Amino acid sequence: MKKTHVQLDPETRKRIVGRLRNEGCVFAEEETRLLVSEAGSLEELMNWIERRANGLPLEYVLGFTHFCGLRIEVETGVFIPRPRTEFLVQKAIGLTKADDIVVDLCCGSGAIGAAVAAGVKAISLHAVDIDPVAVRCASRNLTESGGRVCQGDLYDVLPHSLKGRVNLIVANPPYVPTESIQFLPREARLYEPEHALDGGADGLALQRRIAEKAADWLVSGGHLLMEASEAQGAKTLDIFVEAGLHAKVVRDENLDATAVIGEKPR
Repeated sequence: MKKTHVQLDPETRKRIVGRLRNEGCVFAEEETRLLVSEAGSLEELMNWIERRANGLPLEYVLGFTHFCGLRIEVETGVFIPRPRTEFLVQKAIGLTKADDIVVDLCCGSGAIGAAVAAGVKAISLHAVDIDPVAVRCASRNLTESGGRVCQGDLYDVLPHSLKGRVNLIVANPPYVPTESIQFLPREARLYEPEHALDGGADGLALQRRIAEKAADWLVSGGHLLMEASEAQGAKTLDIFVEAGLHAKVVRDENLDATAVIGEKPR
């Protein structure tokens, strides 16, 4: 359905920007422009402004976010993809070729899998998340790529026929230490699902579990890619090495992004 373009007089727009700014929205002007451009009616716009002013993340208000040039649907209760994760996607695309089998673990909205599939055509994509809201969201975002989305605990729900045949495993697991969640930005702390943020006592619980079994699923020379914080990079590297992978830490200062790349020995 075509959107009805909402027309706002300068004074009304100024009041909206002021309202959002007073509620702590740093990019109030940009958010106002985006909300106005997406709203189908003045009534819908005012409802969105109220929800945003009350603290709901902009992505949940709009129902989507932009990631790697794609429009990714999100809904309340699913982790919102961060710009820094585009670095992980860049590295994944560089290690993937047509007809490869790619697995996206802890897939959330499916943003990583969708971006890799857009960058490398004709891959066989499997995405996994334990949360039904994420699975529902990822299923919509991966329709175009033909990706399969499964609900369950990491490798447990992958087809057994994939064992030893996967070319790339990519994951952005929760890696915030439990005690540090209280220091996250208010929007993340209050609205995003805690299970998508909480990485256990040291933030590395899911990283250990993913790395531990990666070699069982990868082909010889296959890769495991995982996002981590800069402070965790060395520890994540050790986890990969202990799991029998050749590994290195890569970093993008502009995006404040850290990833660890592991390769199953040939």
